[in-house]
Amino acid sequence: MQVIGLCRFSWPGVGGFQVGHQNLQERINYLYAPSRLEERFRTFETITLPPLKAQTDPGFTFLIVIGDSLPKPWFDRLSDLVSDMPQVVIQRHKPGRHRLVMQEAINSVRRFDNEPCLQFRMDDDDAVACAYVETLREAARDVRKLSRKHRYLAIDFNQGFIASAGPEGLRATPTKAAYTTAALALMLKPSEKRTVMNFAHVKVAQNMPTVTFSGRDMLIRGHNDHNDSRQKPGVKPVDLLPLSPEDEDHFRAVFNIDANHVRQVFSAP
Repeated sequence: MQVIGLCRFSWPGVGGFQVGHQNLQERINYLYAPSRLEERFRTFETITLPPLKAQTDPGFTFLIVIGDSLPKPWFDRLSDLVSDMPQVVIQRHKPGRHRLVMQEAINSVRRFDNEPCLQFRMDDDDAVACAYVETLREAARDVRKLSRKHRYLAIDFNQGFIASAGPEGLRATPTKAAYTTAALALMLKPSEKRTVMNFAHVKVAQNMPTVTFSGRDMLIRGHNDHNDSRQKPGVKPVDLLPLSPEDEDHFRAVFNIDANHVRQVFSAP
């Protein structure tokens, strides 16, 4: 079964944002502000990419969608970060309707063979465990009989951490919330052209059968001032605590995330 992960890297689309902007140019200015992009690149380098590079099952596609207006220095930096990842496909897309553009992007890398397609999504400060792709495929085989009766089915790994990165290293708190990206995946029938991006992750249970697996840390949900979901009024604060040495060892073993690397990258000018 083909496994596809999607990351929208500061793509200025129409829709898909909770941050309100008066027009497209205002959104582009917000997304491409140097201070914001610098922070996003640092989380992408230290949080998102390390576990993807260390997947126990390397047979997946990681699609990164960027805007066609992303300045060349930032594009070059992104290309350098993923130059050693054969799984990565970077696509430039003009601004457009969010779900339609993402559907087109994902389907452009689909094989559309006789097997179901497994798709997951993540932001550029999220992460999945190093065993995620392998475990997802195992779960998909376990629910194969059920999936034959439905156009799509959600496979939900709900346990992990909410975490932030900074010069002091990592701060985190455990989480076990249902249908949390990035470890939530959809299993789609071979002929199904809708994608993981056609469904709001918090509403998947309203649209399809879901199977939830717990008891194993499988995800990190990034937490920082630039999170789109944190721009709404009334958002509850999340209490994150510094990792202990034992916690740092756990992050290194499960996610291939090195707290010393985080400190080094975030302490740079």
